Amino acid sequence: MKAFLLTSLILTCSLFANERPKPNVLLILTDDLGWQDVKCYDIDEPSPYETPNLDRLATEGVMFWQAYSPAPTCAPSRGAILAGQHPARLKRPHVVGGAPPIPNHEKAWSMIAPWYRGRLPISNTIIPEVLKTNGYYTGHVGKWHIAIDHHAYPQPKDHGFDFTRSSRGATGGRKNRLEGFATHAKDDPFRLDENNFPFHQNNVDALNFIKDNKDKPFFLYYATWLVHTPIHTRSLPLLEKYCKKLGIEFPKDPKGWDLPGQQNPYYAAMIEMLDYYVGQIFTYLKETDDPRWPGHKLIENTYIIFTSDNGGMEGHPGEVITDNYPLDKGKINAQEGGTRVPLLISGPKIPADVQTDVIANGMDLFPTILSWTETAKPANLHFDGIDLSTLLTKDPTEPALVTDANGEVRNSVMHHFPNSASMHSTFRLDGWKIIRNYQPNKPPLELYQLYDKKGERVDIEESKNLATRFPERAQEMNRLLQERLDEMDADYPYKNPYFKNPLPGIKNTPIVKSEGRKGRKVWVEYKTRGNKIDKAYLMYTTNGGQGSEEWNRMDATVGDGKVFAELPEGSTHYIFNLVDDKNFLVSYPRMGQVGDFKRGNYSTKALPVK
Repeated sequence: MKAFLLTSLILTCSLFANERPKPNVLLILTDDLGWQDVKCYDIDEPSPYETPNLDRLATEGVMFWQAYSPAPTCAPSRGAILAGQHPARLKRPHVVGGAPPIPNHEKAWSMIAPWYRGRLPISNTIIPEVLKTNGYYTGHVGKWHIAIDHHAYPQPKDHGFDFTRSSRGATGGRKNRLEGFATHAKDDPFRLDENNFPFHQNNVDALNFIKDNKDKPFFLYYATWLVHTPIHTRSLPLLEKYCKKLGIEFPKDPKGWDLPGQQNPYYAAMIEMLDYYVGQIFTYLKETDDPRWPGHKLIENTYIIFTSDNGGMEGHPGEVITDNYPLDKGKINAQEGGTRVPLLISGPKIPADVQTDVIANGMDLFPTILSWTETAKPANLHFDGIDLSTLLTKDPTEPALVTDANGEVRNSVMHHFPNSASMHSTFRLDGWKIIRNYQPNKPPLELYQLYDKKGERVDIEESKNLATRFPERAQEMNRLLQERLDEMDADYPYKNPYFKNPLPGIKNTPIVKSEGRKGRKVWVEYKTRGNKIDKAYLMYTTNGGQGSEEWNRMDATVGDGKVFAELPEGSTHYIFNLVDDKNFLVSYPRMGQVGDFKRGNYSTKALPVK
C-alpha cells in the first residue's frame, strides 16, 4: 500500500512538473521599419535587404499582410500599443506634444495643429502593470518616448516596469559616417564579432534580461532603436557588401543620399543589423532549456510579437532612406505607406507558416497578451483593440474570428493625424478607404478601393481617387469616420488667422484688446469683427522655463466680450486660445511660429504668473 501511494505521489508530482507554466511574452517593437523593409514581405519588386532571421520567424508563426500601426509616427503608436487605446482617445496623435497650438510657419501655413499631450499619464494603465498582478516580471529595453522627450517624466518604472535600460548601442550618432568604423580590437567599444557586426548594447540588454529572468514568467518590451535615424553603420564590411550588391560605388561624401528607392547602402546595412541582433535572441530561446518546464526549451513557452511603430521613413531633406512602394507615402502620413507595418506572431499553439490578410492593429496586442497569460482585465480598462488569440490558434485566415465586445466582426481601421503637413483622418472599411483632408488646398475627401470583395488587390497604391465617382459611398464612410472621432473626442486643426493668402473669414477674426489677472483668476477682453467666439481655452504650464517644458489645456468661459478662467495651482505661465465660428484660432499673446522657439521654451512669449 505504501509503495502504491509513493508511486502515485511520484507520478502526480511528475505530471505537475510537466505542466506548461505561465508563458513568457516578448514584444519587439522596431523603429521606422517599413512594410517592404522585411524581405519576406516582397510583393512587387524584390527587396535588396537581407532579413533571414525574420523570414524564418514568419515561417514559424503567423505573418500578417494587412497589419497597421496605431499612428504614422513613433510616440503615439508606442503609447497606444502599451495602453491598448487609440491615439485620438489618448490625445496623443503625434510626437513631441505638450506645446500650445502654434503655426509651423505663421505666414506660409494655412492650418494650425491642435494641442495634444506630451506624455502618456500614469493614470493610463499599460501592459506591465496588469501582468504584474499575475506574477509576471516585466522589463523594458531600448527606446521609450512615451513622454515629451526620451528622458522626461514618466519613465518606464513610473509606468510599472520592474526593469528598464535604454542604451542606443551601435546606433548612436557620429560626426562622419565614413569614419570611425568599428574594428576587431578588444578595447573597441563597438568591436566587430566574427560575422563583422558591431557590439550593440541595446540587444545585449534584451538578451541579459531574458537570461537573468528565465526562471520566472516574464514580459519583455524590447523597443529597438534600429532602424531610426541617424542612418549609418559602424560595420565597414557590411556597408561594402551592400554597395557591391546594389551595384553602386562606395560613397565618398558622408552627407546625404539621392538615389531613389531602396538603394541606400547605409540603411540596407541597418536592416540586416536589426535582423542579426533579434536573430541572436531567437537562437537563445531555441537553444536554452526552460528551468520552469524541464525537458523543454524556452521557445516552446514564449510568445514572440515582432512589429513596427509606423511605416518606413522614406527620407528627410537631403537623404533618400528607403521606399514603401507599392504603398504610397511613409512615416508622418496616414496613407498606407505610413501606417501599414510588418507583424509576425509565434508561440504556443499558434500554427506555423501561415500568412493572413486579416486586418490587425497594434492596439490588439494588449488584450491578446492578457488572454495568452490568462491575466484578468481590470474592470475599468477600455480597449480599442481586439483580442487576437482565438484567431491565432483556431484559424488565422478567418476574419470572422476577430470580434468586439458586442460580437460584431471588425472590418475597419481608423487613423487620426491632424498634424504636420499631412493633417488628415483616414478610415478603412473592408476594401475601401476614405481620406479626409483638413487643409484647404486639398480635396476634402479622397476615396480609394484597396481590395475587391474577394480580397484581391485593386489599388493599394492609393492612386485612383474615386470620391467623385462614388459620392454616396464617400459620404457614408465619412459619416462613419466622424462617429468614431466623436466617440473618442478627437481634436482637429484650426485655421491660421495670420496666413498670407485669402481664407473665408480671415479678415473677420476677433481681436484681443486687453488682459488682466486677480489672484488665480485671469481674463482677456476681446472685440469681434464679424466672426463669433465659438469656444476658448486656457493653455498653462507648471514648469515654464525649465527643461521639457510641457503645456496643458483646459476650457475657458466665454462671456460678453470677455474670456476668463482660473489658473490651476502651480501654474507658471499661461496663454489664451480663442476659437471663432469659422475655426480660426487667435492666440493671446500672439506666439509667432514654431521656429521662433528653441527647445520648446514657449514661456518666453507667454504671460507669466508673477
